[in-house]
Amino acid sequence: MKPGKSASELRHMIDKAIEDHVLTRDEYDKILFLASADGHIDRVEQALLEELHDMIQHKEVRIVKD
Repeated sequence: MKPGKSASELRHMIDKAIEDHVLTRDEYDKILFLASADGHIDRVEQALLEELHDMIQHKEVRIVKD
């Protein structure tokens, strides 16, 4: 199964957060919106979200106010 456009956009946003080590609240909300916009979180999207949450938990990426 080929990943959808939202998975590609999620990957781009998460890669940016990894590079910056920072994620704004708006960016985080957009990531969650993109993942659930079609009413289904597929395996690729789920893996990306898990990766992001692990990085937040381990303080590799931090969420900041806008």
